[in-house]
Amino acid sequence: MAKQKYYVVWVGKEPGIYKTWRECERQIRNFDGAVYKSFVDEELARQAYEDDHTNYIGKNFGKLKEQEKKIYGKPIEDSICVDAACSGNPGIMEYRGVDKLSGAELFRTGPFQYATVNIGEFLAIVHGLAYLAERNSDFPIYTDSRTAMKWVRDKKINTKLERVSINEKVFVLLDRAVKWLETHNYSNKIIKWETAAWGEIPADFGRK
Repeated sequence: MAKQKYYVVWVGKEPGIYKTWRECERQIRNFDGAVYKSFVDEELARQAYEDDHTNYIGKNFGKLKEQEKKIYGKPIEDSICVDAACSGNPGIMEYRGVDKLSGAELFRTGPFQYATVNIGEFLAIVHGLAYLAERNSDFPIYTDSRTAMKWVRDKKINTKLERVSINEKVFVLLDRAVKWLETHNYSNKIIKWETAAWGEIPADFGRK
């Protein structure tokens, strides 16, 4: 049986995520400058949809060969890993952080109504930074979200999600997270977790 694919349409008649090629084709046919790509991972498709398409077009997100993995080396053991999970897009979201070496869960927050995985990934990084700051730790933080890393660098979120009563708690957390970034300095490195080389990030919720 063929694997389920998820088609992300960034530019088309109705941008979005589609589960069949036929649905995707309706959005891009006869549309000048359509931008789209298929993914075999639903969570990655959701992340990609809210991200800049140039981070995904023309790039392979499959597994690497053993020789190719050597380029990335091994992740730092004295570190923490963060991740988020979201059922639906938007949907019910939660995030957590774990100790890379022991696998112990350091914090877990949620679930929250009507949020996105990118929002969760961002909150997880900032939570991790605050957690380490309280302990005067210089451990790096691993995340598998390029989008969240950019939001942290910019000290600004860039989401299409509308702020409504059902997700007010999430946006309050986002406001606090941005404020924390604006008022704190940190030396912790935020490092991209190379899933293709190292497998799923240890903080993964295992719901794929």
